[in-house]
Amino acid sequence: MRILIADDDTMSRRLLQKTLEAAAYQVTAVENGMLAKEQLCRQDGPRLALLDWIMPELDGPGVCRAVRQELDHPYVYMVLLTSKESKADTIAGLESGADDYLTKPFNPEELKARLRTGLRILDLQDRLVEAREEMRFRATHDTLTHLWNRGVITDLLTRELARGRREGANIAVILGDIDHFKKINDTYGHLAGDEVLRETSRRLLASVRSYDYIGRYGGEEFLVVLSNCEAQHAFARTEQIRRAISGKPIETAAGPLSVTMSLGLLLSKDWGPRPLEETLNLVDAALYAAKAAGRDCVKFADREIPATPITLVDVKR
Repeated sequence: MRILIADDDTMSRRLLQKTLEAAAYQVTAVENGMLAKEQLCRQDGPRLALLDWIMPELDGPGVCRAVRQELDHPYVYMVLLTSKESKADTIAGLESGADDYLTKPFNPEELKARLRTGLRILDLQDRLVEAREEMRFRATHDTLTHLWNRGVITDLLTRELARGRREGANIAVILGDIDHFKKINDTYGHLAGDEVLRETSRRLLASVRSYDYIGRYGGEEFLVVLSNCEAQHAFARTEQIRRAISGKPIETAAGPLSVTMSLGLLLSKDWGPRPLEETLNLVDAALYAAKAAGRDCVKFADREIPATPITLVDVKR
């Protein structure tokens, strides 16, 4: 574990560093409070700190206050070292944000015991953060595919459509459905079906930009939101998604399976402001049109294809 020592007295600092290095700590030693603050406020800075109360530029309590003001930062366990012994000083030190308080001269074994307490607290805090992040992830992501879940992807679509109206940008809304997925489950089993869903999700993610959105809309359906995607590019982008799915078989425990996807495409500029439910119904109707046209193809929700579509070889409509 890394630990920071801040003490302006060279002899005390070196003695403390030697003691802690013998106890297997990785020590960073600085001679004033400003340097201590800079080190501890770094995202990759030490998580344990021993701070002398009286230091140049910034005292120990000042360092504690500065570190505690960093909200988006891993927790740092800080111990103040001082010759002050009054209860008022103890209270002032702890209220500044210090976790513990040790009066000089201190026993090295007591110091190491208090630091072990700090390590336990940091471990507990890390576990709580990990549990919180896991709960947040489960609340916003689909368990199987790790894509956005239906609630989040429809919320993101609502926001993108609103932003597109404000900025005059076109939003491409794509609803894709894996063809004959029930047959895959019935023939090869649900484990193979799960593998198909996971690999389809990976291929979808690889087919869009980092600032586009993909969510599992339900079952074997996926909702894709392409931000700032003009009409002349939207069909080509959707066709790339289709080809990413059908381009090569998906490896499963039951063997390689050839999988295709039908996709409906809606361009926000073609329809103007509409309620979310209506937008989803329109793109869903386009998806069903793709299914009716023989599957493994892309169909527009619009009444006619844009005047300048990108020409593609072997494009199915």
